[in-house]
Amino acid sequence: MFDNLSNDKRGQVGIGTLIVFIAMVLVAAIAAGVLVNTAGFLQATAQDAGQESVDKVTNRVEVLNTHGIVGANDTIKYINMTVRLAAGSSSVDMNETSIKYLSGSEVVQLTNSTSASTADADEFALNEITDNDNSFGVLNSMDDRYEVVVSAGHIEASTNTDGLSTGETVRLDITSRTGGTTTVILTMPQQLAGKTEGKPVKL
Repeated sequence: MFDNLSNDKRGQVGIGTLIVFIAMVLVAAIAAGVLVNTAGFLQATAQDAGQESVDKVTNRVEVLNTHGIVGANDTIKYINMTVRLAAGSSSVDMNETSIKYLSGSEVVQLTNSTSASTADADEFALNEITDNDNSFGVLNSMDDRYEVVVSAGHIEASTNTDGLSTGETVRLDITSRTGGTTTVILTMPQQLAGKTEGKPVKL
């Protein structure tokens, strides 16, 4: 059957050829393993980045209404906001939530103080309105309602005022631990003269 093969056309099946073949198989296997591991790592990274992006958009609070408390000298001393979970949001821990306060003269970063009933220049206060499962401090149900209190009087004290004057605007950025942010821009009433100190007014 092999009568037609000449000496210079015989296949080489020596040990050297076998070693080269095995080396090629090993290199291909290692390369395939590296590619599979890299693909898995990239997939996991993409999933984490995607989840973080979703959390920044959805995990935040919604401000339902706002009102101010009148201070001395026709100012707004306290800003009160009623908050709940935004639609589609998972739980938001108000203990790890911050509020950036920006007015015409002051900018401060406020953290939560659930241990105190009043706010000051560094912390906002949190009061329970409704919390069916006794998890005060954590919004984990659409039925939960908290009152957030910001003390404009303490923050604006360096300007020798008792708070925000008529017509002034303040911006409040409420940011959860995952980065979800709700922005509230409030303008103080144009007329506070004659308002009784300590009384609420709509903002």
